[in-house]
Amino acid sequence: MIETFASSSEEETAALGRRLGPTLPATSVVLLQGDLGAGKTVFVRGLADGLGADASEVTSPTFTLIQEYRGGRLPLLHVDLYRLDDPREVDDLGLDELGEGAVLAIEWGDKLPRIPREAILVTIEQAGETDRRVRIEIPDDAAFRSGRP
Repeated sequence: MIETFASSSEEETAALGRRLGPTLPATSVVLLQGDLGAGKTVFVRGLADGLGADASEVTSPTFTLIQEYRGGRLPLLHVDLYRLDDPREVDDLGLDELGEGAVLAIEWGDKLPRIPREAILVTIEQAGETDRRVRIEIPDDAAFRSGRP
């Protein structure tokens, strides 16, 4: 399933993540793509809120690489691969093990050496100063059907 949404504010972008969060089972992988400043972290903030975590704690993990948010129905691991250029560096993070029982939201997910088959792909494109096009692609064989973003 592929859907494209228009967003004219950070709140609207976050709302899309908020709608997706309750539908995700443990071990879900959400890959986020888009230019710098497109709204990837804003989307993850909404995703955290949709999972029941404190969205106000969500910040870009560009320098820490991984941030974990608990307090929701599932832990959320927010990963940023922007600064990693070598696939071995990505492998060294151990995302497979870390993501067990959690939702993995990975910014710059195209840097993963292996894209999980059931990964949800979120692409955010700038369409103006505050306008965005948000494309959400959920594989047909995804392990859930409890709702749509």
